[in-house]
Amino acid sequence: MADVEEMKIDPSRAAALTSQIKSVSERIAAVGKGRNVRLVAVSKLKPANDVLALAQPAQGAADEPQLHFGENYAQELAQKAELLPRNIQWHFIGGLQSGHCKNLAKIPNLFCVSSVDTLKKAQLLDRYRGELLSASTSSPSSSPSPPPAKLNIHVQVNTSGEASKSGCAPGEETIELCRAVKDATNLNLLGLMTIGAIARSVATTAENENEDFITLREQRDLVAKALGVDGLELSMGMSEDFEGAIAMGSDEVRVGSTIFGTRPSKAEAKIRE
Repeated sequence: MADVEEMKIDPSRAAALTSQIKSVSERIAAVGKGRNVRLVAVSKLKPANDVLALAQPAQGAADEPQLHFGENYAQELAQKAELLPRNIQWHFIGGLQSGHCKNLAKIPNLFCVSSVDTLKKAQLLDRYRGELLSASTSSPSSSPSPPPAKLNIHVQVNTSGEASKSGCAPGEETIELCRAVKDATNLNLLGLMTIGAIARSVATTAENENEDFITLREQRDLVAKALGVDGLELSMGMSEDFEGAIAMGSDEVRVGSTIFGTRPSKAEAKIRE
């Protein structure tokens, strides 16, 4: 990929990023007690160079590549996915708008949309992922990259009840959306996600349980029983509270500033340097 070959990686920046993600991974392992917890490195408003530095460690380095990255803005994710290697597994974690579903669903290496909160959005993602899968089947690529697969979905639950937060209401609304995703031809119900109240996040420790995490765990169990499914993930926990989230059973945490540092404003952000 020519764009990747031309992309410059500053060795000192790469070393700093590697050190930070290693520290986060060690903290995850310490509280995870042997469980496989997925780390999604949230690279929003950071250049593609930073992503590449973690996805392709320097030759001879002992570090494992970080391949799961999260983005909050659909256009930024699409631009980075176009620039960067296809083995990167992208996660869309921002507020999902219906108008973004087509472009997102057609990104071959989009691993998961973690903020599905309405039936309409689920139906759009299913429709357009289906178009991508049909096209890839009828015109097989000579690329060594794996073909696109069903799109993983986390249904977002508004566990705090805040009007400012997106997500399904706990209970029947969550169950029915999960049922629709499960039954969709081109989607895979991976689990449930929440972004809880900030005050609760700040107060969360490995010992102090977060009410939002308790609610999401209860909703996961409710959905599993209602739909007769096992193995649904809990996606909960960010930079401020991921250790407490893991202690409460989270299978995926989204960590950004702790790895990448302070973010620029959206106006100042660059897709690549």
